[in-house]
Amino acid sequence: MKDKLKFYINGQWVESESNEKIEVINPANETIVGHVTAGTKEDIDSAVKAATNAFKTYQFSSKDQRIELLNNVIAEYENRYQDFVDTITEEMGAPLWLSSKAQASTGIKNLNETLDALKEYEFEKEEGDYILMKEPIGVVGMITPWNWPMNQITTKVSAALAAGCTMVLKPSEISPYCAMLLAEVFDTAGVPAGIFNVVNGYGPTVGAALSEHKYVDMMSFTGSTRAGIAVAQASATTVKRVHQELGGKSSNIILDDVADLERSVKGGAGHCFLNSGQSCNAPTKMLVSSTNYDKAVEVAGATAESTTVGDPHGEFRMGPIANKAQYEKVLRMIEIGIEEGATLVAGGTERPDGYDSGYYVKPTVFANVTPDMTIAKEEIFGPVLSIIKYETEEEAIQIANDTEYGLAGYIQGEPSHAHEVAKKIRAGQIIINGGARGTGAPFGGYKASGNGREHGLHGLEECLETKAVIAPGA
Repeated sequence: MKDKLKFYINGQWVESESNEKIEVINPANETIVGHVTAGTKEDIDSAVKAATNAFKTYQFSSKDQRIELLNNVIAEYENRYQDFVDTITEEMGAPLWLSSKAQASTGIKNLNETLDALKEYEFEKEEGDYILMKEPIGVVGMITPWNWPMNQITTKVSAALAAGCTMVLKPSEISPYCAMLLAEVFDTAGVPAGIFNVVNGYGPTVGAALSEHKYVDMMSFTGSTRAGIAVAQASATTVKRVHQELGGKSSNIILDDVADLERSVKGGAGHCFLNSGQSCNAPTKMLVSSTNYDKAVEVAGATAESTTVGDPHGEFRMGPIANKAQYEKVLRMIEIGIEEGATLVAGGTERPDGYDSGYYVKPTVFANVTPDMTIAKEEIFGPVLSIIKYETEEEAIQIANDTEYGLAGYIQGEPSHAHEVAKKIRAGQIIINGGARGTGAPFGGYKASGNGREHGLHGLEECLETKAVIAPGA
């Protein structure tokens, strides 16, 4: 049993007054991995006090000092890399190949992108007849989700560290061990006490206490739009800055001039199923013209059927859904798709053969989906692809934009044509022809997908205040 009952506050592992424990469940077999403590408002007070005291000196640290800290953190993260891989697989069910090649590696990628941005950043410069200063905003409260734990934690933490901020992190109670492992990394790397603090617990208690705390200067939240609204409302009473990366329902438009229809459809479906579909920017709606629709449905269905699902320690493409509540939601959304008249092409609600336990969902494809159907409108957060037919390019653009979300968009087609279509999509990041995310490219959304941006330079600047110093000329 892996019980991690202490919190990392002011450079030490400390006990809580709380006796409430949270079970950490392995989603591959539904067994209890261990427990963490459900923190309290008093634990948040202690962590914020430590961060506030540390900020008094850390805000004046030099760029070189912060570069050294980031380098030390990167080195120690690399030393503990396999521990991150194993932890991610155990607590949220990502297959070992995905934990190694994507989940854990995003941590190093984010840290390095922030380091590169810091090296080039000017915190003070002359602009016209005044001096522009960029200063750390203060204590940053962070709430992170369970689906890509190290990606979301490290992009926030590295930006705050580079900016000169101190922080209090509340990781997801579903995948908390990664954050505690990162605290060990920071401790070994020599990050001064109080700069990085971790308190586990539930959103309505610990998350709310952090959001409404008067000595927290900024909240950085990644999660559902519903929870993001709650964070913003709690933060409003102290007029703190709020950064949010929230939900998404991203469209993948397959244009008629696409070079290789089969490859584009197969790649889009595979991306939808990646990480068991538990990605806020997953291309879950595939928009295909009537000319290519039947072929696209055939290819997507075959892709789903060939995508293996099983034990994350085995040779499978997909592992389980990360927790029971999400598993039940995904199954219910599949049932709703069938009830509303969509055609089930592949997958469904039954577990894969050979699995009587574990939160496994087969890759699922629906055809004959209309834009008004629930599965076309709501974020499912599972391996469920909806294929929608369009007659004109204008209709495809209208369907893509007819959503409360605006996190990402995908376009497959002749490059210059795809680029013109990209200008018409209301989303924070557009991927053309399966291109990988650019180094340090900003990530965040329009509309109900949030506000602000993360990664590299853009993430760094989220943690900075702007000061103009105006003085008489010489």
